[in-house]
Amino acid sequence: MMHYRKEAWDLDVEVCPCDTHFLDFLHEQRIRHAAIFHFGTGSHHVVGIDAAEDGSGNHVLGITASSAEYEAYVKLAIERPAITRSYKAFFGDIYVLDAKLLPDLDVVTLFHLCEFRTAANDAYGALTDLELAELLTDKLRPGGYMLFYKNSMASKKARPVIDKLVTRRPLLRQPDSQTLEVYRKAM
Repeated sequence: MMHYRKEAWDLDVEVCPCDTHFLDFLHEQRIRHAAIFHFGTGSHHVVGIDAAEDGSGNHVLGITASSAEYEAYVKLAIERPAITRSYKAFFGDIYVLDAKLLPDLDVVTLFHLCEFRTAANDAYGALTDLELAELLTDKLRPGGYMLFYKNSMASKKARPVIDKLVTRRPLLRQPDSQTLEVYRKAM
């Protein structure tokens, strides 16, 4: 059985501001017409909604392993179908992504790296956190951004994964953006 969650994450910027800090980052950097991969949509879907409404021309592909968050996306799509032109969310285990099914990306968020993978994922050959990060880095275009959430509940577990990733892939540290650790893929 797939490792998934039934509970949903509502937007609570006092507890977890990463999505709103990411939106600030996109606006401050004037990122436009970008293909964005977003790990962990939340039931609020604020990243995808903002991309659809802010005039940036950005497109977001989000993934959630929460059935409740996916149900929130279905409801959003039914009630506000214009948003789905530039925002797609899908339900699945991020640790079984297939690079052949992903587009080239300009921005990747891995805010929840190391938070959800457990031994349950091993039962069906899921990627490790490092393998996942490498796969998404490989899909990132030169000059693209990869962002991590410094205050993640798994930040201590994620630190060695990120450190190893930057030794194995051409990622250059950039200045932090609020609570976000920012890297850019070498040109």
